Formats: sequence, structure tokens, C-alpha cells
Amino acid sequence: MIRSAQHFITRAGRAVTTCAVLTALAGCASPPAPAKPAALIGAWQSHVQFKGGAYAAIQDLTFLYVFNAGGTLTESSNYDAAPPVTPAYGEWRATGENTFEAKYTFFNMKPTQNADSLITNGGWLPFGRGVLTEQIKIGTDARTYEATLSMTMFDVSGKDTGTATAEVHATRAGF
Repeated sequence: MIRSAQHFITRAGRAVTTCAVLTALAGCASPPAPAKPAALIGAWQSHVQFKGGAYAAIQDLTFLYVFNAGGTLTESSNYDAAPPVTPAYGEWRATGENTFEAKYTFFNMKPTQNADSLITNGGWLPFGRGVLTEQIKIGTDARTYEATLSMTMFDVSGKDTGTATAEVHATRAGF
């Protein structure tokens, strides 16, 4: 009986020692590699061509974007002053390997009849907003992307006043 107890104690001691060694070794393992940054992060310049609606006649519409690592974005265009509109602000997310969705909003201002109306009407007054949704596919070179874009306009009361679609061809900004 004593021999069985000693045998049990010896085996239990070895098991505890083995567990302690394995636990210590697990603490020495290197941390997991950081996640690969999304291919969309950075600054981009794009050509946007609407397929129909009031914006289809614009042949030189250019957007400048910054897609931030935290999932936010800022967009501005070469037509932000016609009539004045704010830059667009929004969010983006990955939808697959090198595919992304971006959704961003800008506010537009009521066009004026003349310079005097800026003074008599209190400046550039709110006229509504636009919500843009873009489905993005990064090119194999990681320096270009193609996208489809839909823009839905809302009046000041929030009523949907129409949607237009566009094709987007973008190039990563850089030195």
C-alpha cells in the first residue's frame, strides 16, 4: 500500500511539474503578428462619371479621399464650391479580400440668385444633403481601384429627391 501511494505521489508530482513547464513555455511564445493593414487606407484621387441625372453632364468630376485606419473617411471634390457644399464625411468597411464599402454624407447649400442675396438672405442656407455609397474593388497593383457609386439626395425635410449612379476610377495618391 505504501508503494502505491509513493507511486501516485511521484506521478502527480511529475504531472504538476510538466504543467508548470508548459505554462512557462506558453508565456514565452511570441505574440501574434499584427493584422495586415487594409489596402484601402491612404489618400486617393478619382474620376467620377455619373450615368444619368443632373450630374451626368459633368465630365471632369474629381474626388479626393482619405481613408483612415480607424474606418473613417473624408472626401472633397473639385465642385465643392458650385454651389458651396461641405466636404463629405463617413465610414468604410471591408466586405471581402480587397473589396470595401464606403458610405459618406455631404451637405449642400441653397443656390443664390445674386451676390446681394447672400447678404439679405443670411448667407449660404442649408438646402439638403447627399448620401453616397460606394462599392470598391482594389486593383491587383494595389495602386488603383474601380467602384460603383450611388448618390441619394435629400431635401431639407429629409425627403428622398432621387438617386443617381456613377462609375469611379481611382488612383492612390503619392509622391
